[in-house]
Amino acid sequence: MIGIMAHLFDPLTLLAMVAGIGLVALFQNGARALARAFAALVPLLRADPAKDRDAARAAMLKIDQVAQLRGLACTDRVKTANPYLTEAARKLANCEKTEQFELWAAQSLADRAQRHGSACKVWLSIADAAPALGMAGTIIGLVGMFAAMDDPAALGPSMALALLTTFYGVVIANVIAAPVATRLADLSERELAWQKEVTDRMAAIARRENVPMRRASIREVA
Repeated sequence: MIGIMAHLFDPLTLLAMVAGIGLVALFQNGARALARAFAALVPLLRADPAKDRDAARAAMLKIDQVAQLRGLACTDRVKTANPYLTEAARKLANCEKTEQFELWAAQSLADRAQRHGSACKVWLSIADAAPALGMAGTIIGLVGMFAAMDDPAALGPSMALALLTTFYGVVIANVIAAPVATRLADLSERELAWQKEVTDRMAAIARRENVPMRRASIREVA
């Protein structure tokens, strides 16, 4: 078994496959998206949207209480560990109109969805490119085999190239790239869901707190 596994590892062939797949992903998505896709591997393992959602809901109770007792301008005093929630609370405290906060929230969530989507797209392009490049390597190996039919000693390396590239393509696509893309898409959907929930609740708080101010302004004008 160990001997078979040793034959499955060819550093030069694997390096050529990875380089080719990387170039395809680079041409299709750009350097920035490629860098973002690999940076997304860090939160891939440690991200916990359910925990973040529960923490955000607990913080929203405090923000609601602060808004009722001291007004919207003090909502940014609620300390949270999540950067998005902290930024949202700061925007809520500093916005003069509810529409300003709603516009920021919509734009922020759209930008986040776009960034998440670009990272998933990179891994999906890798999953698509890997089998194709593996097939290209197989064709090259077969051509080498037919070209060396008169030399039996040269058939082995060409056959190994033909089989290994297909093997590497299948593994990279179905064991690495596709699962990573699926996991990132799931994390993105769950994260954006609780962030939208939070911003909707903040907008509702802003509308509620601004109603008395509007009524007071109307009475002053009258």
